Amino acid sequence: MTAAAHPRRSALLFIDSLKIGGAERVTLQWAEWLSKGGWSVTLLTSKSASHDFYPVPAGLRRVQEPALPGLLNRALFWPLKLLRLRKLLQREQPALLIGMTTLPSIKLALASIGLSSRLVLSERNYPPARPLAWRWRLLRRLAYPRAHLHLVQTQGIAQWLHQRGLARRTAVLANAIVWPIPRLAPWLNPERSVPPGQKVILAVGTKLHQKGFDRLVAAFARLQADFPDWSLVILGIDDAPYRGVNQAARLRQLMGTESSRLILPGNVGNVGDWYKASALFVLSSRFEGYPNVLLEAMASGLPCLAVDCPTGPSDLIDPGLNGWLVSEQVASTDMEQPLRQALEDTAARVAFASKAQAVRQRNAPESLRPVFLDLMGSL
Repeated sequence: MTAAAHPRRSALLFIDSLKIGGAERVTLQWAEWLSKGGWSVTLLTSKSASHDFYPVPAGLRRVQEPALPGLLNRALFWPLKLLRLRKLLQREQPALLIGMTTLPSIKLALASIGLSSRLVLSERNYPPARPLAWRWRLLRRLAYPRAHLHLVQTQGIAQWLHQRGLARRTAVLANAIVWPIPRLAPWLNPERSVPPGQKVILAVGTKLHQKGFDRLVAAFARLQADFPDWSLVILGIDDAPYRGVNQAARLRQLMGTESSRLILPGNVGNVGDWYKASALFVLSSRFEGYPNVLLEAMASGLPCLAVDCPTGPSDLIDPGLNGWLVSEQVASTDMEQPLRQALEDTAARVAFASKAQAVRQRNAPESLRPVFLDLMGSL
């Protein structure tokens, strides 16, 4: 039976916010796929629209998680917040619930106990890399086995969930690459940010520690004298505090006196233009789920150097064929030598760039969307 032959089904997807990030983009993509597949879709976020970076596609309904009065909005009153979420679910009565990322998934699983909705949970990172506080670990132990399906990005994440008895059924679905890459605000011209004649090493992300920008900047700082015609650009990092830390100031300190060769434009909406303007992409992450930025860089025809963190990069890079893959052990000690090799080997950069673009076909939405809709329909 086709989607159009079904009565209109309802789905609710829950995520903390629609701020810039891979999980947020995938949430919107899945919501749009469901909507085009004949579902009535509601997007539920904990934070208000004032935190949004991405526009909500037409046809999707947006609601905010019920908040408690300011004085009650503490861990002690968390069960009351969960009860308010349950009342919202009872009022909406969605046939399908999808929890995106760890904490929304836990809350959704607990709030939906006893309801008839089918429950899908989706980790968007490698769980051991971000240990939870004991309270959340206990709640995860109670909540996760309730899911009818855990839809994850890699086999490594699925295996971790099964080994710990947190999942009854899992399915693996890679991220899709939307091509051409959409252009959003704010728009920043690379030519106005990079000095003339400089080749660009590009990295993208908002979290210094997870993305390993400290080790990338430290390696480039030691190499900069040998490669005077290269600059390092990190999109997503600026002087705005992140959890009380000025990440940009820390990276400039690592860079040293030649900090002008480190360019930190902050968030940009035209990241595709930066891929085109760059000569090398580096993913120096300590952990990932399935890195959208690496997928986009490869699709853009950039030669890529990636750290083989527990999940993600090895699903995209076949070392020596379409990119460089650096062991986590090497990266944690010193990224200088692999970065030097990538900067020196022009022929390899050209060869890898040519092969990397194959991800456009392998990760095309046209291939992944039917798989996703079949999984949701099977529930």
